[in-house]
Amino acid sequence: MKILAIADEESAYLWDYFEKSKLEGIDLIISCGDLDPRYLSFLATFTSAPVLYVHGNHDEKYLQIPPDGCICIDDKIYVHQGVRILGLGGSMRYRPGEFQYTEWQMKNRVRKLWFQLLRRRGFDILVTHAPAYQLNDGRDLPHQGFQVFKSLMEKYHPKYFLHGHVHMSYGRDHKRYDKYLDTHVINAYHRCIFDFEDEDPQAHLDSRG
Repeated sequence: MKILAIADEESAYLWDYFEKSKLEGIDLIISCGDLDPRYLSFLATFTSAPVLYVHGNHDEKYLQIPPDGCICIDDKIYVHQGVRILGLGGSMRYRPGEFQYTEWQMKNRVRKLWFQLLRRRGFDILVTHAPAYQLNDGRDLPHQGFQVFKSLMEKYHPKYFLHGHVHMSYGRDHKRYDKYLDTHVINAYHRCIFDFEDEDPQAHLDSRG
């Protein structure tokens, strides 16, 4: 299954200079947040692949203009072609506003998922906006990651963890790829393509454009 992961910055390669052939072979599109809802709607128009998303901390406009033809997976386990995908959007709370959480609040969201996790017997891909604590996160509160994401990986051993929020253009050495225990960790900033079945995704990540 070929997956296009996107976050934080719209790709001119896909939006301004779009050709339908650029989405050929893509089986699933996953947004990790902080993208213009019109961008997601645009992509959904030109592909038969599901477009899934979680909210970023700057996605308050989604409350008035949700992306058309897309599926919000916040606080859900969505199953596509047998692959279980868990969504937990938002960032660490640092100001008043939507889609921001304290560590306790994020843990409470996870606790409420107990029945879905039991029914689905875990999950294969964790999709978030924020990174995990001390795993490619920032030192400032707005970009600090959540400890509970590490706890989820330690308990369920998903194959992939996709996040955004820490822009690779910030200057700090934020990685595109990392690994935590058995889980491949991918920063979806801008865009990247990977194959779910790939046993060495680091070697084959496509971030061109």
